[in-house]
Amino acid sequence: MEDTILSVRGIKKYFGGLHALNNVSFDLPKGQIMGLMGPNGAGKTTLVNIICGFYKPDEGSIAFEGKDISGFPSHKICRLGIARTYQIPQPFWELTVWQNVLVAGMYGKGISRLEAETEVQKALELTDLSDKKDVHTKHMATISLKRLEVARALATKPKLLLVDEPAAGLNETELPRMLEILSNIRQTGVTIILIEHVMKVMKEAVDTIFVINEGKPIAHGLPDDVMKDEKVIECYLGECD
Repeated sequence: MEDTILSVRGIKKYFGGLHALNNVSFDLPKGQIMGLMGPNGAGKTTLVNIICGFYKPDEGSIAFEGKDISGFPSHKICRLGIARTYQIPQPFWELTVWQNVLVAGMYGKGISRLEAETEVQKALELTDLSDKKDVHTKHMATISLKRLEVARALATKPKLLLVDEPAAGLNETELPRMLEILSNIRQTGVTIILIEHVMKVMKEAVDTIFVINEGKPIAHGLPDDVMKDEKVIECYLGECD
């Protein structure tokens, strides 16, 4: 039986009178890549923010490696081993690539500079940024900034990595390398939740897909099965012919 690294049970979140998440539950086996899908406003970002500790759930629980982390602050969750990236890169623009990743390791994980430098080197190698370590981020292209987001998260030594739309803004020649990077990260033992709209990424990169719409789960299963699900087609891909 596969070990479960993350267990989400009955999560509900309200914003005023709006039900942003309504009874969301799933288990994520260790070592897998799970795709998280849904139309804009479905609740994906809210769910990610709850898992990472930016929001507290109004109801329900989240267990990470068997430990209830519901309502833990984000810095504590990061140090337990959960990290995330952002769809729009948010580096320190005046710092170099190396400095950006070093800051993430030292302050995100709370480790010494010496230990952080080791993690920085690993992260840059995994994301193909070693040759850009001395470049200031304000001079970098979109593909490199996307990789930098991933590298900064990796510097915190995560066991679970939530990656927000890594393919957004990439062209057809850049996309395969990003998929390869995600695969290489997985091979190091990191479990991944991938939030993405690009179908090619979902079909090629993930083991399972979890779909929510209007805050409610509507499908969870193998990519081919989910893509054929009538509810998914209607709410996310458009009406069937």
